[in-house]
Amino acid sequence: MQSVSIFWFRRDLRITDNHGLWAALKRENPVLPLFIFDPTILERLEDHRDARVEFIHNSLSELKSNIQKQGGDLCVLHAQPLEAFKNLQSQYTIRAIYTNHDYEKYGCDRDDVIMRWAESQQIKFHTYKDQAIFEKNEVLSGQGTPYTVFTPYSRKWKERLRAEPIVQFPSEVLQNYLSAKFDFLSLESIGFESTGLAFPKPTVADDLIRNYGERRDFPALPGTSRLSVHLRFGTVSIRSLVLRAIGKSEVWLNELIWRDFYFNILHHFPHISTGHAFRKEYDRMEWRNNEEEFDAWKQGQTGYPIVDAGMRELNATGFMHNRVRMIVASFLVKHLLIDWRWGEAYFAAKLVDFDFSANNGGWQWAAGSGCDAAPYFRVFNPTLQTKKFDGELAYIRKWVPEFQELSYAKPIVNHEMARERVLVAYKKALAKA
Repeated sequence: MQSVSIFWFRRDLRITDNHGLWAALKRENPVLPLFIFDPTILERLEDHRDARVEFIHNSLSELKSNIQKQGGDLCVLHAQPLEAFKNLQSQYTIRAIYTNHDYEKYGCDRDDVIMRWAESQQIKFHTYKDQAIFEKNEVLSGQGTPYTVFTPYSRKWKERLRAEPIVQFPSEVLQNYLSAKFDFLSLESIGFESTGLAFPKPTVADDLIRNYGERRDFPALPGTSRLSVHLRFGTVSIRSLVLRAIGKSEVWLNELIWRDFYFNILHHFPHISTGHAFRKEYDRMEWRNNEEEFDAWKQGQTGYPIVDAGMRELNATGFMHNRVRMIVASFLVKHLLIDWRWGEAYFAAKLVDFDFSANNGGWQWAAGSGCDAAPYFRVFNPTLQTKKFDGELAYIRKWVPEFQELSYAKPIVNHEMARERVLVAYKKALAKA
């Protein structure tokens, strides 16, 4: 049987500036590129018209074409990862497995299983940093402890970047691929259907980056890069984007640093992966959890136009503007006193760019329970947020065209009453011994 190295694609669906792929292609054995549709992950998805699966499938089709241009081909399997590797072992002499780091609990546990199996088979298992600039213990305080506040973390991050300039990995120029042909699985063969959604392109204009700080908070403007889904699945390189940001926009650079910050929190505080608040005293909150009100929030029928516009945008497109994400999250937690984990789960099911660490961080920020969180007594006023960020109502008119008509839903809660109610609930929870 032919000796090969395997490069296992996961959150890095590109051949350009791919650290682990570059390392594999530099070695002696030809590389068999592999992607595995994992049933354990797919079976958690309730909607078989899931936009994320379609995005991955589309990206794999492009990835396959790019690898074929380099003389190889992409092997796509639908199987439990361990079974997939055992099957490949029956066809090839696997000398090494290369991949890039994962940070989420399931991914880390899965990788431990594969690594132990590989070691039992005398197969080398190599993993590389690719989706972060700095990870794990690379940015720590002077006392050697992890940062839990973004601003000092970002300062230290930038200090380290100045001391260690970014190195890219030109994997796209290497051609040491296995000469083989593989069939490509259809979306239907793995149990999913097309959504018909249009996905944003993996490009961003210099002008948008330069103007990002002034335009990013206004949902009616095309002021954001829409690259979050590409960062989530690695169809663009984080290194290339940081290099683009430097000198053009400190604000956009900070948004990229937030990704590293949340990976850092997930690594050092794994209890957030098990449904707990970052600040565990917030687990004592007594939530109302009214299911009718939760359903009204999900459907964009709360009677607060900016909230409803955001939820309708999410349901229709799988995307929501970041400023609006903060408004709708605050509304669910503080106006309706519904557990932030309910909202976190709904976003996890709907967002095309869903990333556990950032989603969890955002929801805990809104709830006041997270690292670097908004204080619990900060309660966004949807009306004031609308005046500030959608003053001409262009965003609201797009998604809630009936908002001035009698047919539009009446507000399901009074802002002033809700604010007083949530402050009492937080004070009660935090006063418990």
